[in-house]
Amino acid sequence: MRRNQIDQILHDLEKKIVFIVGPRQVGKTWLAKEIARKFKHSQYLNYDRFEDQQIIKAESWPRNTDLLILDELHQMPGWKNYIKGVFDTRAEGLRILVTGSARLDAFRQTGDSLAGRFFAHRLLPFSLAEIKKHNELANIERFIERGGFPEPFLAESETDARRWRNQYIDGLIRTDILNFENINDLNAIKVVFEILRRSVGSPLSIASIARDAGVSPVTATRYIGILEALFIIFRIYPYSNNIGRSILKAPKVYFYDTPLVVGDIGAKFENHLAVSLLKHVSASNDCLGDALDLKYLRTKEGREVDFCLCRDQQVLMAIKAKSGRDKIAASLVWFCEKYNLKGVQVVKDLKREQSSGNIDLVDADRFLRELYL
Repeated sequence: MRRNQIDQILHDLEKKIVFIVGPRQVGKTWLAKEIARKFKHSQYLNYDRFEDQQIIKAESWPRNTDLLILDELHQMPGWKNYIKGVFDTRAEGLRILVTGSARLDAFRQTGDSLAGRFFAHRLLPFSLAEIKKHNELANIERFIERGGFPEPFLAESETDARRWRNQYIDGLIRTDILNFENINDLNAIKVVFEILRRSVGSPLSIASIARDAGVSPVTATRYIGILEALFIIFRIYPYSNNIGRSILKAPKVYFYDTPLVVGDIGAKFENHLAVSLLKHVSASNDCLGDALDLKYLRTKEGREVDFCLCRDQQVLMAIKAKSGRDKIAASLVWFCEKYNLKGVQVVKDLKREQSSGNIDLVDADRFLRELYL
């Protein structure tokens, strides 16, 4: 299934290095090879393969290469200076595409030898907006049951999807986490992972997680950071005009793969909406040069709205997720009236759309299809 970012990536390759980052098995290698078909003399090199490592280190790919694809290059010591050198001394007509499962932060840190030399694209699981032309697949129930990773989403049966998920998580925990960082207690990080599966949509209590996992708060925080770095979870922080205060407040955790969520249909639908909004924000920023951010709203008294889209520290839209409920949530009304916000309550299985003041009651299927990507 064609990914919607291809045209923008092809455009960006003519100007700078392009990084494609995202979770394992989300389709980065498939996308890179699909892009390679647009060129006559492309070369695909994976740093995980010994033979390819030697070619990469020696820069001995064919001279007529017009597209160089370097997969998992971030595992190479000193890779930033290496790719900077390759780019600055490249032959005329050589485009460079780098893919990997490291978070985008890795490409933007350190003050930085790559500054001004790259465009980045985050490849996330399929969304309803991305596959809306495929009517036989484009339904919310399928996303909630199977998630948006290509293999389980397109699998012939739910059994095949479950088998993929079991192997995927087992591989992440047993291989990727151990390779990522020295972990003394693999069972403890598994416990943290299981706690998070049951905590979707609730502000995190590090102290509580640490106590239940039998580790220190510092260790629990580190484990959550590792799960986030491996694209298993992502955190959404509360909105605040003061950025520092926002980060200090408790974030909420969601999973890139919705079927990992343990909870009722409401929790799973909220997670699916979170992933879809994250993809909308990421794609808008990567492809359109926007500056969107995804936060949530919460008061000291406990009033909460699940999500809000922000730009330049200003709330553009407050968003509440509901499953099968056509009454507007009191917390959404409170925030929208007090701060004059535009509000949307996104309802799964809504019988009739309606509006009240600044708030729209919107069917989830329509809302999700109209996101950017």
